[in-house]
Amino acid sequence: MDIQVKYGIGHKSLAYLVHAFTASGLIAGFLAILSINQKDWRMAMVYLILALFIDGIDGTFARLVKVKEVLPKIDGKTIDYVVDFVNYAVVPTYFLYMADLFPSAWAIPCSALILLVSAIYYGKEGMVSDDFYFIGFPVLWNLAAFYIYFVFNLPLAGNVLLVVFLAILHFVPIKFPYPSQATRWKISTKIATCIGMFVLATILYLYPEKNNILRILSILVLLYFGILSLLETFRKTA
Repeated sequence: MDIQVKYGIGHKSLAYLVHAFTASGLIAGFLAILSINQKDWRMAMVYLILALFIDGIDGTFARLVKVKEVLPKIDGKTIDYVVDFVNYAVVPTYFLYMADLFPSAWAIPCSALILLVSAIYYGKEGMVSDDFYFIGFPVLWNLAAFYIYFVFNLPLAGNVLLVVFLAILHFVPIKFPYPSQATRWKISTKIATCIGMFVLATILYLYPEKNNILRILSILVLLYFGILSLLETFRKTA
């Protein structure tokens, strides 16, 4: 029997709603751009984190509704890639540029570097391993922008070096955890993710007030994922 006949209009409507939910991340990204234009850095990051949240849960809805079976001619993964590239690469790059986080002579080169390596990374085969790890630093410039602006407080030259370092890591075969689909260290990774999201949200809520305890916690979460990446990479080659 044709799979298109198998599902009724109600099920198909739910599947379309899931795709629309995924695509709504673009609306969050657009609102982030408007906030950046107004130099409202906190709201810009709030919208980027909202887009991250949408991206984190839309897959669960997609699996529940079985969107691949219900709407086989609409590729949710392609929609996801478009939304992710905008919110994880283009908008964060604009954030970093407009927030004057680079020396003036390096602003365009750094922005161009982020966009170029992000596009190439998305075109790389095997971007995600069979056991659900990103191979190379994933395109997460939204989180990089958050740490650069709200946590690290590096000199401008330090921001340039960090961007170059992360750009290089895109192509280093290190296994970075995929939090929502971790196959090992599931509980600790989910706990670290929840703590990280809570700390991130609290930092944004308190901004422009700075809380050193929250900053330390946010760095500890970062260290957890960094150490786990090294452990899993070593495990692969052992």
